[in-house]
Amino acid sequence: MTRKLPESSGSGALLLRTDFSDDAAWQRLCDVASGLGGPAPEDAAFCASLECISESTLHDLMPEELVGLVPSPPPYFVFLADSLTFGHPEHPILAVDLNREPGRTVRVVPPSMWSIENNLSLGNMDFSDFADTADSIPDRIYRGF
Repeated sequence: MTRKLPESSGSGALLLRTDFSDDAAWQRLCDVASGLGGPAPEDAAFCASLECISESTLHDLMPEELVGLVPSPPPYFVFLADSLTFGHPEHPILAVDLNREPGRTVRVVPPSMWSIENNLSLGNMDFSDFADTADSIPDRIYRGF
């Protein structure tokens, strides 16, 4: 089967589901990541603009494969909800750079996704700013600056 990225409505950054083990956990993740559920971020004025996509053809999609699937011009980044996302107590989502260092990744906890999404969408920061910050943390999970 040849994979293809689903069409985006353009309503926000893509959050692609690649693990299909728990439908309820997926819905909770989308709510928390977009600021609709769970505790509000420190500055509740900021929320991630996300388009949550759940298509079984994306099952077990890896960042390396994702890089080869993006259309031209590519989005600057994509978020993946994979098995580690659903198996870890903090549900860290995998952010994937598709711009300067295609395939570079950083894990981010859902309540902090707004920071990455907002700043990358506006061009205020580079993906490396977040990835380098996480690289300096023992578990390599971005939780904010």
